[in-house]
Amino acid sequence: MSPEVVGASVVETAGPAPDRALSRARAARRRKAVVTGARVLVLVAVLGLWEVLSRAEAIDPFNFSMPSRIWDQIHTWVTHGTALGSLGEQIWFTLYEALVGWIIGVIAGVVLGIALGRIRFLADVLGPYIKVLNSIPRIVLAPIFVIWFGLGPASKIASAVVLVFFPVFFNAFQGAREVDRNLVANARILGAGDRRVTLQVVVPSATSWIFTSLHVSFGFALIGAIVGEYIGATKGIGLLVAQSQGTFNAAGVYAAMVILAVVALVAEGLLTFAERRIFRWKPSGSDG
Repeated sequence: MSPEVVGASVVETAGPAPDRALSRARAARRRKAVVTGARVLVLVAVLGLWEVLSRAEAIDPFNFSMPSRIWDQIHTWVTHGTALGSLGEQIWFTLYEALVGWIIGVIAGVVLGIALGRIRFLADVLGPYIKVLNSIPRIVLAPIFVIWFGLGPASKIASAVVLVFFPVFFNAFQGAREVDRNLVANARILGAGDRRVTLQVVVPSATSWIFTSLHVSFGFALIGAIVGEYIGATKGIGLLVAQSQGTFNAAGVYAAMVILAVVALVAEGLLTFAERRIFRWKPSGSDG
């Protein structure tokens, strides 16, 4: 067989693979564009129907407001500030409380979850107490924290911590329990002690479990901060909600909710980006 024929057969057999990869990439881009367009259409349809029904007074515009009034409220807050100060200051105040509470709750949940997942004696002793604390509705603790820590950020941070801690703890605990026993056994054979096994085998294996809880827990941190501000605060988005409710300003309540949704979506995007950077070895999902 001549070299030309060999070369041609190689080209013929190797050619379809890149074509299939390009086809899959184009199909994935098309699907992503269709999904994004469908999402936008759903949002536009809902907002448009809301606006039409409110203007036709099919629903009470005083109680339900309408998207145009909500936009006007946000524009007023952005350009002229709020009664509590600039809108950016209120967002930062709430975000600061949520971030600090989230960080403390995550650290406490990860450390205690992995410790109880690795040490059976600790799990047997502390497990019932954690279950009892988890059964308490954490939102009702917010007024107690206001009494204990006052109207400043500390009471809102405490509310965020108790909401974040439990989902992170249970995921870290389960992740530590689900570690492949063969990996642990191999590490033992190679001479690794308890500390090395925990840091180099258990923690990396539990990281995917922990990241799963981080997506949910930041939303809980925002809820904790908002509820604390709603009950009693000197500034923050939660206080804007309380003031808007007190003056029967439905547009102000919805505007604050929109701002919180944007903050939560940005935080979710950052967490997703960090997760993809850390778990680059995992296949990407097909959800777009």
